[in-house]
Amino acid sequence: MSNGSRGQDPDDVLRELRKQLGPGFGRRVIYGVLGLFLLVGVMTSYAQVEPDEVGVILRLGRFTGTVEPGPHFRLPFWVDRIVKVPVQRQLKAEFGFRTERGAERGSSYAAQSSDMKRESLMLTGDLNVAVVEWIVQYKIKDPYKYLFKVKNVESMLRDISEASMRAVVGDHSVNEVLTTGRQAVATQAKLLLQDLADRYETGVDIQQVVLQDVNPPDPVKPSFNEVNQAIQEKERVINEAYAELNRVIPRAKGEAEEALRSAEGYAIERVNRAKGEADRFARVYEEYRKAPDVTRRRMYLETVSQVLPRAGQKVVLDESVKGLTPLLNMQAADPAVSGSASMTEGRR
Repeated sequence: MSNGSRGQDPDDVLRELRKQLGPGFGRRVIYGVLGLFLLVGVMTSYAQVEPDEVGVILRLGRFTGTVEPGPHFRLPFWVDRIVKVPVQRQLKAEFGFRTERGAERGSSYAAQSSDMKRESLMLTGDLNVAVVEWIVQYKIKDPYKYLFKVKNVESMLRDISEASMRAVVGDHSVNEVLTTGRQAVATQAKLLLQDLADRYETGVDIQQVVLQDVNPPDPVKPSFNEVNQAIQEKERVINEAYAELNRVIPRAKGEAEEALRSAEGYAIERVNRAKGEADRFARVYEEYRKAPDVTRRRMYLETVSQVLPRAGQKVVLDESVKGLTPLLNMQAADPAVSGSASMTEGRR
């Protein structure tokens, strides 16, 4: 534009522009602005809440209520805003370690490593040091408290989680934290953490506290492993001794019980036999009193029947026989002769 045109009237400039743009330009501009306004209004009035979320409605920045999952309409032009809170999603916070990968392991990893070492080093109740790594799993149970009661819930949760774990570990010995008391430590830390979360109105529900890994510090780990091996060897020897005790003592008790029962049985048998013999003698005496001669003969015959089979070779003589010459067998060692002599004597 030349210097002469600088002094033109603005109305002349507008008329010149209208001639160049053609008739109806103003209406097109108005329609375009209205269309853009309508498009922005439609886009800012629709919101989609996912199935695992709850929408918190903010009207000009003030809380007015919540909406369930699904499509929803709101006042356009950012008069209403819907903040989505994942109430059905299980969230977690890691302490003493991180599971970040690839690009997330950038220049801040060294700083994170120092933070992890700081938060995992803990003093136990017996004044030892343990490296404790754990995970806190939680859900959002109150979206309003989660958004408005605490400025940064994640940071607050990490602080109270670390405080709870340090308090619980400080009440246990290092052996309990490393071995037998891990479940008790996790349970107590969960209860204490939930109490602190409710007290500070964080709006979260602690689902689980899991002790991921518990170790002694690296400088003392070899010595600690040797102590553990010695303790395990001691436990093994004690268990073997108890096993031997449980094997020998019952067997000795059983043998003693068997001897006692055998002695009792023998005593009962002897007593019963003595009673039976005494009773039999009493009955025999009773019969003897009734018939002495018969009883005497019977007893004589019974005694002879018991004695004669053990007497060996026998010679029976009849006292009433006269003129019998006594015969002395000189060949008693010969079985044949002895047998024939016995047969002859039997015939006689």
